[in-house]
Amino acid sequence: MAGTATARLDLGGDQPVNIHQVGMDRPWAWLRAGWRDLARTPATSLGYGGIWVIISLAIIGGLWAADQGSWLLPLVAGFMLMGPVVAVGLYAMSQDLEQGRQPGLVPALLAWRRNATQIALMGVLLMVFLLAWIRFATLLFALFFGTSIPTVEATMVYTDLMLSGTGVALIIVGTAIGAVLAFTAFALSVVSIPRLLDQPRASVLEAVITSLAVVKQNLRPMLLWGAILTGVTVLGLAAGLIGLALALPVLGHASWHAYKELVSEG
Repeated sequence: MAGTATARLDLGGDQPVNIHQVGMDRPWAWLRAGWRDLARTPATSLGYGGIWVIISLAIIGGLWAADQGSWLLPLVAGFMLMGPVVAVGLYAMSQDLEQGRQPGLVPALLAWRRNATQIALMGVLLMVFLLAWIRFATLLFALFFGTSIPTVEATMVYTDLMLSGTGVALIIVGTAIGAVLAFTAFALSVVSIPRLLDQPRASVLEAVITSLAVVKQNLRPMLLWGAILTGVTVLGLAAGLIGLALALPVLGHASWHAYKELVSEG
């Protein structure tokens, strides 16, 4: 449950927004709540996750066919940046369950239409972070490898990146830069899109201000929540993307419960 400390945020609307302070145990509770939502609507949730797995596999296949395998690592990191947009349908499913309605796959896929312009603008903002990360990754490859971009073959990528001193240095620097970009994107978006879905009259600016206030009010729990989101996503990706069909629904549902506990109106 939300803690007793609450910050009131006046965004110029009819009612102020309440930002609740929570304990370090709550991120784990959100994860459990996400699993319960998945268990309540498994076919719809897994079907939603499966669609994104198919899309991801198509992108990977296209890169592989075009001999552009060196883009796979930065795009994997980029998937985490775009996760809040990808999960918008899962927020809608959890909202339906919360309000006693049975979620459907088609309504979930079309949920973005409730606040289409603002959700799209939030997607553009996160896309800027993705493009910045890809640009940094390109520059880092050029800095550490020159014109010798790691080969497409998985074994050679492993050899080039993990067994060479240059590759280890690239991973350390890339991880540091990626962490800064990822945390900034996380702070801007952790409750932004759930709020845009929940409050169709809300704007991107209001949602971002709310999200930043949530992180400021709950820095340690939100750092833990970000680590959980990252860890579960990495495990899903590591399982040949198939695990993503499970990880994405659990995290999407859990993120809705995080939003509802952290933010309230009035």
